[in-house]
Amino acid sequence: MSHEATNWAIKQRGLKPTTKIVLWHLCDRFNPDYGCFPSQDRLAHDCEISRSTLNDHLAQLEAVGLLRRVPRLDPVTKRQLPTRYILEFEPGFTPGAVVPCPEIGHGDDDGAESVDDADGCAGDGMADALPCPDFGHGGCAGAVSDFLADPCPENAESRVRISDTNPVREPLREPVKEEESAQAREAISEEMFEALLDALGLDPAALPGWWQGWPPRLHVLRWRDELGLTEAEIIATAEASRQEHPDPPDGPKALDRVMQRAAKRKVEDAGRKRRKPKAAPAPAAKPITDLPAFYADLVNSDRYLPVSAISNTMRDAMLARGLVTAERLRERGVR
Repeated sequence: MSHEATNWAIKQRGLKPTTKIVLWHLCDRFNPDYGCFPSQDRLAHDCEISRSTLNDHLAQLEAVGLLRRVPRLDPVTKRQLPTRYILEFEPGFTPGAVVPCPEIGHGDDDGAESVDDADGCAGDGMADALPCPDFGHGGCAGAVSDFLADPCPENAESRVRISDTNPVREPLREPVKEEESAQAREAISEEMFEALLDALGLDPAALPGWWQGWPPRLHVLRWRDELGLTEAEIIATAEASRQEHPDPPDGPKALDRVMQRAAKRKVEDAGRKRRKPKAAPAPAAKPITDLPAFYADLVNSDRYLPVSAISNTMRDAMLARGLVTAERLRERGVR
């Protein structure tokens, strides 16, 4: 790692974000004594992109003259070694001119720097078969890619994934926005949206930017589908909010909390309606204040009357008040 190299990478301007990330990781792997030669797998892993995308950004860096790629071969095994990346700040740097291959448009010029020219593939007539600097096509059978080692002009299936079939792609935002816009416009009618604007005191002819287009309709759609509010409840809640805040809201997001509270109240009201009303409490029994009359009513009725229930004092009190007769007392077993 070289701090001077990474600082140099950070100072470069006019690059796309991913291209600058690739340049920074290249400089992070730069060694002042030995140079920069990370493998494509390592560099793609560091940048969190595919190898095909990595090669596209390396080609851009080489096109603007910030680096030059030099393919390398092992002098003994003739296997392809990690590419040597010569950065623009290194002494003696000269930008490499890229001459396309006649078949597929890849490749380097004949004067590109090659390692081990005396002992490498060049001595065996293999210099012309060096892999293309952009994608690693062609050349020796020991290529570092995961596909077959046939040279790319004759090979029907490339050894390196083609960029156009790269599964790692940026999300397509515009079609998604268009789909959301269509859904919002279909779900929320113009009449309902105009009624909402009228409830908020907004002039349709001079709407603020936050109320234009499909985003505000998408907010209304969420209030209805996610919070469970009807269109009438949304409009009524909007009218009530104007009573608390005289000025119209800056945008639909300012009404999110108001709509959430309205939805919460709606759920609570529905819960109260589902609850069974409490049964009325039974009336409290009145205390017995006239015992002789109570027992006289028991004696004169046909209800069960224990013999020991009426004392002599209570018997005399009932007789003295004429509530019962002596004959009825004897019939009920009271002596």
